[in-house]
Amino acid sequence: MARLALLSVTDKTGLIEFAYSLVKEFNFEIISSGGTVKTLQAANIPVIKVSDYTGSPEILGGRVKTLHPRIHGGILARPDVPQDITDLENNQIRPFDLVVVNLYPFEETIADPNITVAQAIEQIDIGGPAMLRASAKNFAHLTVLCNPKYYNTYLEELRQNNGEASLTFRQKMAGETFALTNAYDQAIASYFASLSPNSDDVLPTRFSLAGTEVQSLRYGENPHQQATWYQTGTSASGWAGATKLQGKELSYNNLVDLEAARRIIAEFDPKEPAAAILKHTNPCGAALGTTLAEAYERAFNADPISAFGGIVALNQPIDAATAIALSKTFLECIVAPSCDPDAETIFKAKSNLRVLVLSDLISGPKQTVKVIAGGFLVQASDDFSDDPNTWQIVTEKQPTSEELEELTFAWKIAKHVKSNAIVITKNKTTLGVGAGQMNRVGSVKIALLQAKDAANGGYLASDGFFPFDDSVKTAAAAGIGAIIQPGGSLKDKDSIKAANELGLVMVLTGIRHFLH
Repeated sequence: MARLALLSVTDKTGLIEFAYSLVKEFNFEIISSGGTVKTLQAANIPVIKVSDYTGSPEILGGRVKTLHPRIHGGILARPDVPQDITDLENNQIRPFDLVVVNLYPFEETIADPNITVAQAIEQIDIGGPAMLRASAKNFAHLTVLCNPKYYNTYLEELRQNNGEASLTFRQKMAGETFALTNAYDQAIASYFASLSPNSDDVLPTRFSLAGTEVQSLRYGENPHQQATWYQTGTSASGWAGATKLQGKELSYNNLVDLEAARRIIAEFDPKEPAAAILKHTNPCGAALGTTLAEAYERAFNADPISAFGGIVALNQPIDAATAIALSKTFLECIVAPSCDPDAETIFKAKSNLRVLVLSDLISGPKQTVKVIAGGFLVQASDDFSDDPNTWQIVTEKQPTSEELEELTFAWKIAKHVKSNAIVITKNKTTLGVGAGQMNRVGSVKIALLQAKDAANGGYLASDGFFPFDDSVKTAAAAGIGAIIQPGGSLKDKDSIKAANELGLVMVLTGIRHFLH
């Protein structure tokens, strides 16, 4: 008797060629349902309808097709268990040798912002996951394929192993299948969570993370660490959806730095040219300008030594003038919402330079995840929109509107510097950055050392409060004229008193932006 295969797929990629090989080369009989039957019939490939095989019609508008003992009995039967064989014979059930199923496009459906809940629910597959899970459970006795990319691999397995798929391959396909059903259920759970009131403010009691491989990376942070890039969802978005115009493959560190750069550049209105240069996820230069080229030049000049080999993010299309400026030094990656043809031509002279276009530099993940021993931590992303109208001016000296704008710029940059973070700016350009120090005074000194004499008349932002007045006095001695910080220390009065005595402006935001 011919072997039996069940084919029921939403994604018809490669289906006809695969089914033809099963029938002609390996003498399979095919059972199928719905649109898969029509596709095979149109290609003149012999196929038995599920309803004809089970003796039960499709009902409820197609909601019930494969949920039947003759289907699931044939999938779950174990040929080495006598009772299973008896049950098959008594119920006229044939065992399946192959099950090929993929699922309704739920994630693609909910990606449409105009989709209704009722429409989304109709794309929740029931029979598909049931068949996939049953088949994966019984991998010792059959093969399950949940992705067209494995069709040729399966056929090669049959050709090389006398018409049988190896146990190793079947087990691998079972793992792939459970990963798929897990991701599918996660997408549904996340969708329903998003329908809840205030869902953006609430973390679920259960949180899972699933992804599909984009590409294997050469290595991780260091050459001895393996790394792979995954995307969430079925459609490429974020960095997976970016266009690489030229350059080498992206590395693990490139992607980490690019995301850090994206977060900074997302702080600024695209109508105002902005540039950020990063090294090791910290900004070594960031600036606004009247043109994009000017913004980049200011950011570069803030710390040209650190900018060498850096990552550059720009919030406007790259024009020729900006491309010329960018080409003057060695950079690892450049990202912008688009790139003019003239700029592309200029970049071609540096073939190893990675140039990416990501049209949406604003949208990012709603949560951040950190793995710890025995689990992981999830938090809402720090995308809080600071409102200067809620800030407190706590010193006798009041800031002008221009000074308040400068403090706002410094505050936005400090938010994205590793704690303890100190940022010194002037003319909406960073002059000095103190990042990742074990004490805040150390960060202040590093930022001032980098800013040098330019700190005179500058502005200082601190991501956390000052526990003592020493940092205020150190800043004032270097000529800093205004400070912005969260406040909240038991000794805020000491810092405010020192600022008043030294003639500084001090603004308290009431919001802390630690970045660990």
